[in-house]
Parts: sequence; structure tokens; C-alpha cells
Amino acid sequence: MAQGNRGNGDWSGLIGGIAFTAAIAAAGTQAAKLPVLSRPGAMVLAILMAVIYRQVAGYPEGLRSGIQLMSRTGLRLAIVLFGFRLNLATVLSEGLELLIRDLGTVVGAILLIMLVSKWLKADENISLLLSVGTGVCGAAAIAAVSPIIRAKEDETAVSVGMIALTGTAFAIVYSLLRPVLPLSATQYGTWAGVSLHEIAHVAAAASPGGADALAVALLAKLGRVLLLIPLCFVLMYFMRKREDGSGKTKDDGKTKDSGSDKDKGGAKDRDQDRAKVEFPWFLVGFVACSVLGSYAQMSPVLHSTLTQAGSYILTAAMVGLGLNVSLKALSGGRLARPFLAMLVTSVFLSVVTYFTIVG
Repeated sequence: MAQGNRGNGDWSGLIGGIAFTAAIAAAGTQAAKLPVLSRPGAMVLAILMAVIYRQVAGYPEGLRSGIQLMSRTGLRLAIVLFGFRLNLATVLSEGLELLIRDLGTVVGAILLIMLVSKWLKADENISLLLSVGTGVCGAAAIAAVSPIIRAKEDETAVSVGMIALTGTAFAIVYSLLRPVLPLSATQYGTWAGVSLHEIAHVAAAASPGGADALAVALLAKLGRVLLLIPLCFVLMYFMRKREDGSGKTKDDGKTKDSGSDKDKGGAKDRDQDRAKVEFPWFLVGFVACSVLGSYAQMSPVLHSTLTQAGSYILTAAMVGLGLNVSLKALSGGRLARPFLAMLVTSVFLSVVTYFTIVG
């Protein structure tokens, strides 16, 4: 009887947790339809709702299993479905020149943010997440690299929030600057696509430039999404290399008992640490969906349904992450310093990209 009760409790927590994150995601989606709240977007609003709930009511322990399922498995499923947004044929046939600019943005953003963060003594994990989000494609990129670098759920959630809010502010500034800048529609679209954070930010900023600006901007942004694939494998390589390096012991010239329990336990722990850097199988799904969406004969309705489902699942997954955010634990300079590094880098990239385009 006890076994059955425990099983029922597990199922109720699983289903209840999934429903809970889905409900907050739905609330954020509906709130984003309001005029004033449309700029931040559904994902940011849903995360804020989850964070506020955690601070006021605490973590819903009875729903933990379902919430964790959404914040982990749901997150990976959302990245897989995100692949339908990437049209490989278009990027590879028409966007090679833009792809070179995109590579400069990705590499420049990661290097500059990490350098500034090191100078500021900022949190390494949050800084790395923000650098990837700035350089590649915002929340989706952060979600993709988070399990590779073994970031904590609260680090992932706050990084997504910061990148989304910063990108929204930049999109508004771009829209206001559009009428006074000496840029053609194509140049303006290139500037927005190469330098802004999220796909939604690129679309919002490029729309005032007209259809040509929007088309070029989205093409440039898709090139950065494409670069997410090799970036993840590079990060995985460096994580494994770092784990291998940390697992080695210096030879101090003394004889050691290799059969001691202490040595065996240390070796076992190191093996477990290295095992944590797992192959990101969800990226295989991401690539498969990209190929399928690019070359298969899919109906527009099915394609739209899959992309919208990916966005909604990602929003629900972010709710799960947001519920893990404790503002007390993240107080002080832990957020301020990496945020400053990201802000400085974002401004620098915008300025440099602009002058390379007009020049």
C-alpha cells in the first residue's frame, strides 16, 4: 500500500509540475499580447512570474519532479524543435558573406565578455552564458550550452532574463535610430542581424526598415544560429580538456601507493567528473530538424506548428529554471559584474559592426 501511495505521489508531482510550468508559460504568453508588455516577450514575462512566485510562495516541492522534467528534458526538446527555424539552404547559398560577419560577432562577443568579466572578477559561468547568448542567439544558445558547461539552473535563468531584457532595449534603440542613420535598407538589416541578441529582437528592430531590411536581418541572424552547432562542440572539447587537466596529479618524485583506497576514490571521483561532460545528443536532433525543415516538403501549417511548439516548450522550461532562482543567493556583484561585461560588449559590437558596414 505504501508503495502504491508513493507511486501515485510521484505521478501527481510529475503531471502537476508540468501543468504548473505550462500554466505560467501560458500566462506569460497572454501577457505578452498586451501593448505595454509586448516588447519584453513571453519568455521574459514568464521567467519574471516564476521568479516572483519563488520569492513570495517558495519552491513548490510537491511538484518538483514535473518542474525538473520541464527544465531539463523540456529544454533539450525545445532546442531540437528550434532547428526548424534554421533554413540551411538559404544560409549556405545566399548568406556566406554574412556568415563571415556572424563568425566575427560570435568570436568577438565571447572573447570580449570573458576578458572584461575576468578583469571585473565576475562569475565565470554566468559570464560565459551571457557571452554565448550575446554572440549567437540569446536564450536558445544559453539553453544549448548550459548543460555542456554544467551551469546551475538559477544561473541559466538569470542569464536568459538579462540577455532578453538587454536585447529588447537595444531593439528599441535601433528602431529609434533608423530614421536618422545614413544606411540603406540592406545595410540596416545587416547591422541588426549581425549585432542584436535574439531572433525576436532582430525582427523587431529590422521591421521599420522595410521588407528588404527584415529579410537580410533574419538571414544574418540565421547564420549565427548555424554557428551554434560548432560552438557547442568546441565548448564540449574544452570542458573535457579542463576536466582531464584537473584530474591529473603532479609528480612530486615521491613513491605513492596506487592501490590505496584514497587514490582509488580520487580516481573514481575524477572519472565521474569527466563523465558529466556528456555528448550533447540534443544537438543531433537540432541538426536533423534543420535539415528536415530546409529540404523536406513540409506544409507551412506543420512547420509553423512545430516552431511555435518549440517556443512554447522553451518558455515553459524557462519557468522551471526561474523557480530555482533565489534572489538572496544571487545578490551583490554576482549579477552586476557579468551584466556590465555584457552591456559593454553589446555596445562595442553595435558600434564596430555599424562602422564596418558604412565603411
